[in-house]
Amino acid sequence: MIQLGRVRELVRYPVKSMAGTPAESAYLGWHGLNGDRRFAFRRLGDDSGFPWLTASRHPELVLYQPFGLDESTGEPLPTHVRTPSGTDLELRSPELGSEISTRSGIGVELMKFKHGIFDEGLISVISPATIAGIGRAAGLDLDRRRFRANILLETDETEPFHEDRWVGGTLVFGEGDATPAVSVTMRDLRCVMLNIDPDTAAQDARVMKTVVGLNANNAGVYGTVVRPGMIHVGQSVCLV
Repeated sequence: MIQLGRVRELVRYPVKSMAGTPAESAYLGWHGLNGDRRFAFRRLGDDSGFPWLTASRHPELVLYQPFGLDESTGEPLPTHVRTPSGTDLELRSPELGSEISTRSGIGVELMKFKHGIFDEGLISVISPATIAGIGRAAGLDLDRRRFRANILLETDETEPFHEDRWVGGTLVFGEGDATPAVSVTMRDLRCVMLNIDPDTAAQDARVMKTVVGLNANNAGVYGTVVRPGMIHVGQSVCLV
């Protein structure tokens, strides 16, 4: 067992491609963090295998901020969304769908998923050292939000991409035999979301280009839950 460090930040992304919502603690269930990626906007008339409207197609999606709290389904879900213009709209309202359709030029409808809609893995983890290393190489001060990780894990390592060595191991949160655990299954292969500024939606291709050059376009890791439970900011993390 190797002591890695501590949880620095936990973030849910309740609506696919919209801004994340930080949390001091969260329940790590079989389908990821409770409340994570439970909603997405589907492009009407799109019969492809991936019909979701994402920020790679409409970068302004990252400027929409889910908020509010509805726990009637047993997990924390947002009730409203603040639009880029500062208007607060109900998440499930026709007004929000119309607003997004108008801005993107694409007809959409909101869909809710019982177990979420993920890319390659249920849980994404990255360290500040990796983000800083990419920033140095790109000549940019990178906001951690570009990487859209569920868990920002503060480690003693200063070398970027050291998360790659975790693949095949298990991250154990806290102490004891019944603490939450995540099996690290693969490196996180990145997309153009890295290029999008979370505050302005402006794009800078240097970010993804740097990750491609440094680490074959991988930054951080994905994992699957092997033991559920509560995790929280400040909690110790070991690699088994």
